[in-house]
Amino acid sequence: MKGLVFDKDGTLFDFNATWGPYAKRLLIELARDDDHLAALATLMGVKIDEERFTAESVFIAETAKVWTALLVPHLDISQDALFELVSEKAKAVPQVPVTDLFPFLSGLKDQGYVLGIATNDTEGPARAHLAAQGILELFDFIAGADSGYGAKPEAGQLAAFCDRTGLAAKDCVMIGDSLHDLHAGQKAGMTSVAVLTGPMPRHVLAPHAAAVLETIVDLPDWLSSLRPCTRPE
Repeated sequence: MKGLVFDKDGTLFDFNATWGPYAKRLLIELARDDDHLAALATLMGVKIDEERFTAESVFIAETAKVWTALLVPHLDISQDALFELVSEKAKAVPQVPVTDLFPFLSGLKDQGYVLGIATNDTEGPARAHLAAQGILELFDFIAGADSGYGAKPEAGQLAAFCDRTGLAAKDCVMIGDSLHDLHAGQKAGMTSVAVLTGPMPRHVLAPHAAAVLETIVDLPDWLSSLRPCTRPE
């Protein structure tokens, strides 16, 4: 393998720890009263008291355009205004990395891997989150849902990664925490690997992945297992 494309939320960053508090604050701000809050939380698959998401939550894998469209009929705000609101708030959300990302990603770069990001977040907040962690410059390619390549589960972002880097899809791995990530990888002709740092459980991900890892920390060992053993003469 030569190229590694990472999802962002739920893969580099713990999904519930990062976005659970954000979703709670956002829905409280938008709700008219407690009953309205409960209805919005149910619609969006958010466990308000626990600051966590259900496995079916639209927040997990869909773009902000999709989930704001679901919210708008229940609010007194236009979708454009809501999208702008959630995008601005998202830029400032403190990310909770699943490991110390700079040495982890630098180690992969040192081994010769080309690194990319394919996220259904919008590109501006994605870049802000990566920059805040000091890892923005480690990526050779970054695509969000608004970057012109479409969104996962379609393969446009991954095809663009291959075009930009000159790598063949068969030599690349898509790493993510949702079915959208895994299906995008499969459509692109990449190997899809799942991680369990998002809300989706192992038994849902496993049928669609070449491997299911606890976190990206396990990725180097998995990559090493793919290399043919060299026997001494």
